Amino acid sequence: MAASRFDMNRENQWCPGCGNFGVLKAMKDAFEGLDLFPEDLLLVGGIGQSGKTVGYLAGNMLHALHGRALPLATGAKIANQDLTVIISAGDGDSYGEGGNHLVSAIRRNIDITLLVHNNQIYGLTKGQASPTSSLGMTTKAQPQGVTSTAFNPIAMALSAGIGFVAQGFSGDTDQLTRLIKQAISHKGFSMVDIFQPCVSFNRINTFHWYKERVYDLADTGHDTSDLGKAFALSQTDAAAIPTGVIYERQAPDFHQRQGVLKNRGLRDYRFSKEKMNDILGKA
Repeated sequence: MAASRFDMNRENQWCPGCGNFGVLKAMKDAFEGLDLFPEDLLLVGGIGQSGKTVGYLAGNMLHALHGRALPLATGAKIANQDLTVIISAGDGDSYGEGGNHLVSAIRRNIDITLLVHNNQIYGLTKGQASPTSSLGMTTKAQPQGVTSTAFNPIAMALSAGIGFVAQGFSGDTDQLTRLIKQAISHKGFSMVDIFQPCVSFNRINTFHWYKERVYDLADTGHDTSDLGKAFALSQTDAAAIPTGVIYERQAPDFHQRQGVLKNRGLRDYRFSKEKMNDILGKA
């Protein structure tokens, strides 16, 4: 792999063959392709193997509590809108513990990008079912099979009013790089759900399982502005899995909707103890 200004000289702790390696490469290539520099970025990691990604990238970095990456990233972007804020989190972190925060981020249309490492399992905590695990899938914690219907992140995001949502595969880093670049360039909240095989705990949704099923929407002439078609794509079965931009539309982002934040972030406002005391005294 060619040297990147985002490289960090740290020992990697992922299992050999982990899909996270493809996501990491695509992130570096996307950042380089957008001519970003480490000082331009705030990388927020969730808990789990996916959250470790930010520790292998040069840039401003924060680790959040489980499910709390989105509110932390939201606060940072509100404070300093000049930062490019990227979240790297897993399917459990984003769709389980952090599900309500995800809905709120979509509705606010805060200008940050969420990259979800979706391996359909909890990898760090040794293989129990995640929100996206298939119904009936057996795990160490669910030996009789998963009894909950798998969560559909694309359908949820569309119904909540997301402005940019895409689906990628860690085994196609060229396409994934393009999707991450498009997501970051989109003004408003963007999400890329990334199918990322777990070689240790998910023996069903493997690299080859995905390789036989994924196809690129760019080859089909898909209209990314067609909400109805996007919903239809979110309901496709596992026999053929679409990757690419599912839906995109432009709308005023959070800063544009807040008059006091249109031209500057919270960091640009001077704190007035006198005004604060006056406000508190009238409360």
